[in-house]
Amino acid sequence: MEYNIGIEMRDEYKSFEVAKGALKLVKEVMLVKPGENVVITYDSSTDRRVAEAAANAAFTVGAMPTVIYYPTAKGSFVAPPAPVAGAIAQADVWIEFTYATTMHSDAYRQAVDVNGARYICLLGMDVEMLVNTIANVDYDLVIELGEYFKARIEQANEIIIQSKEGTNLKGSFGGRKVRHSGQKATKKGYPVMLCGQTSWCPVEETIEGTLVFDGAIFPPTELGIIKHPVCLEFKAGRIVDVTGDGPEAQIFKNWLDSFHDPNMYRLAHYSQGFNPGVTKPTGRIVEDERVFGCMEFGIGSQGVTVGGAYWHAAAHTDGTVLHPTMILDGEVFEQDGVYLNAIAREFARKLGVAGY
Repeated sequence: MEYNIGIEMRDEYKSFEVAKGALKLVKEVMLVKPGENVVITYDSSTDRRVAEAAANAAFTVGAMPTVIYYPTAKGSFVAPPAPVAGAIAQADVWIEFTYATTMHSDAYRQAVDVNGARYICLLGMDVEMLVNTIANVDYDLVIELGEYFKARIEQANEIIIQSKEGTNLKGSFGGRKVRHSGQKATKKGYPVMLCGQTSWCPVEETIEGTLVFDGAIFPPTELGIIKHPVCLEFKAGRIVDVTGDGPEAQIFKNWLDSFHDPNMYRLAHYSQGFNPGVTKPTGRIVEDERVFGCMEFGIGSQGVTVGGAYWHAAAHTDGTVLHPTMILDGEVFEQDGVYLNAIAREFARKLGVAGY
């Protein structure tokens, strides 16, 4: 029997596919070399099998894996326990599977920004996610698509995102660059993400309008896949109102308010999702923000690699728009989650995406 939730009870579930995905992650994505120290962190809310498979793969290619397992933190983007911080500070490569990610914490910045670890955030990855988004995907072709998206979006000045659910968000790019985060780990101290994502931020003060999350939001941990849309109103790049017909909007507003931090209301980045192995939200945000054709938006801390104004906040959250329309300087590049651009459509066909 194949289960839908991904975390099955039997270790042999998709064991061949897991081994293939782990080796691909270690050797082809993180570019692990013999003799390197590879630190793999995961917590009690994630799938132990993927951590063990990654460690086995690292050892197979001649590296020294160190696997650290610890209790799930109560919040995301918080500092890990001191022994974890000490280990990642010595890592050549750091693979983070933890559900409560430590990105944006001081320990993360020390390991990556200062000490130069090659890092990937695979928040909450389980067997299904490893197989669907890495093992079964033409990783190089997805990266090629991301490079095309990067080049095309960087040509735009005005970017409008709309949706049938009510999103109508405008911003001016102002000559900024797009970060193609779903790359391979070729540079020290440059964090990479799972393939199928580009990110950018228009000039923050130009961001105006309505953003409606209709797919998933995480954190707070009470959310994930949402049943009722959450509507955010923006003025000059800051949230001025949070509304919605269901409980999710109030949960989200209360979470933002709980930090008493004005930077928690700032829009940190726009992101495209285009991993062909993700066709619908799963409740695992790293997958949810890569549903093919979706848009994802980050709120709170803005990482320096995004290329925006750059600021620190108490936390960071991400939410998705499942069927966006993207308009670049008047050209409808994508409509209702389907790319109209001819080059993007050809990539989608080569990747086997349904509907192209």
